[in-house]
Amino acid sequence: ELRPAVHRGARVHRVHGGRPQRQCRDVRAAERQPVGGHLLLPHTPRGLRQHGLGVVRRDEAARPIRTFGRIGGRALSARQQALVDDLLPRLQVPEGLCDPEELFPGRKEIWLEIGFGGGEHLAEQARRNPDVGLIGCEPFIEGMAKLLTQVDADGLSNVRLRMDDARPLIDGLAPGSLSRVFIMFPDPWPKKRQQKRRLIQPDFLDSLHRACRTSARLRFATDVASYADEALWRFLQHGGFRWLAERADDWRCPPHDHVTTRYETKKLGDCAPVWYDFEIV
Repeated sequence: ELRPAVHRGARVHRVHGGRPQRQCRDVRAAERQPVGGHLLLPHTPRGLRQHGLGVVRRDEAARPIRTFGRIGGRALSARQQALVDDLLPRLQVPEGLCDPEELFPGRKEIWLEIGFGGGEHLAEQARRNPDVGLIGCEPFIEGMAKLLTQVDADGLSNVRLRMDDARPLIDGLAPGSLSRVFIMFPDPWPKKRQQKRRLIQPDFLDSLHRACRTSARLRFATDVASYADEALWRFLQHGGFRWLAERADDWRCPPHDHVTTRYETKKLGDCAPVWYDFEIV
């Protein structure tokens, strides 16, 4: 629940111009001070308060914070644009989906990949597991077009797609819908002031845990050391994800069914990739 901050020195700025309101030094005064159409986020770090970044509009307060960067890119080729226009609507996950088995009649399990990038991993998993239905979420249109090219070329009939944030989809799924989830090299937001945008947050893990069946598997991979540490801590703190590693090589070496992608080979992170496999309990 959003409420006025309870720390001293909170600073509120107007979004629609004008001079900033006076700084509130007293906690009770801060709670009483009218702030118009704005809310002060609770426990805003001092560095963010100094730049007025602890303030949101009331009509934006309920929106989940964005966890991915730009969604545009290079111009699509004629073939890619045709696939986006013609094939994507046929594969699109409908709004308000509750039971994903409706999309995959006769498939034994439903898997989800969140942020599939160029689509190499999802496409190969679909080829290897034709009896599984795979849902892929990717807001970046260039990545979506690349995956559509592979789906079309290989005639993959067990793939459905959502070109948007995965979190609303997960929130709407019936409990126990998913048997496996991949979160492969999500946007790391490496700067400290950006890390609140990382996908692995307590509310997200609550929703994801509810959507997964007991004994479902989840794989998280990253090549950014601070994200590896933070994500592992959040998964273990949650209590519903049992880490399956028994020795260091279990997380330092690629799993036997891992699909190496072009992004991974670029080695853009600050550490060697790590792979965390969890079981839902």
